[in-house]
Amino acid sequence: METFFPLLTPSELLVAALVAVVAGFVKGVVGFAMPLIFISGLTIFMPPELALAGLIIPTVVTNAQQALRQGVQAAVRSTVEFKVFLGVGGLALVVCAQFVRLFPDQVMLAIIGVPVTFFALLQLTGHRFNLPKQSAGVEVIVGSIAGALGGLSGIWGPPTVAYLTALNTPKHDQMRVQGVIYGLGAVVLLGAHLWSGVLRAETIWFSVAMVPTAYLGVRIGSAVMDRIDQQMFRRATLCVLLVAGLNLVRRAWFG
Repeated sequence: METFFPLLTPSELLVAALVAVVAGFVKGVVGFAMPLIFISGLTIFMPPELALAGLIIPTVVTNAQQALRQGVQAAVRSTVEFKVFLGVGGLALVVCAQFVRLFPDQVMLAIIGVPVTFFALLQLTGHRFNLPKQSAGVEVIVGSIAGALGGLSGIWGPPTVAYLTALNTPKHDQMRVQGVIYGLGAVVLLGAHLWSGVLRAETIWFSVAMVPTAYLGVRIGSAVMDRIDQQMFRRATLCVLLVAGLNLVRRAWFG
């Protein structure tokens, strides 16, 4: 494991672990936003490329747990139901992941921060898009956007959540569908960034080290969700997303 230690000091590793707990907690409460919290928190003291590498394996592990929480059959049913979204999003993710190392840090931060801020503001002000049923055309558009953002930043939650919310997806179904979409996307992201070089010998151990604390955060968040009104926590999480998005935009603008 010594290969990744020169990249971070022990105090930075400790802070990264705390960021992972917070990111996992938020995911445990509302089912998404873990990569966003990871990126927003870690890029305060490390390069975006290293932060992206750090979130990949925790994202795979925690999404697998979320997708399979109601059993394999339910997860398979959700996969078939959203196959267009998954297929288009996966293709866009793989293609865009190859351009990560070509983008300046400020551009990458802006690509994440602007849509996240817009999404959070819309949700907090009560603006929601309502769709009567699933549409292949809409899934191609939303899947492409989500996949492109995921490939460049590891974050594809906001457009996915907006689409599921517009469909008025029941809470438990939405949590499972998010787990399936994010889980399969995370596996594709893992392969894409092994290919792109973001996840390599110097960074993979950092990603592995983030798994236990991220998983701990998810378990705590899930326990809280079972006991506290979810709408309250969803609104609080959107406030966190708004602050995180604005922070990313600030860093992209001012450097």
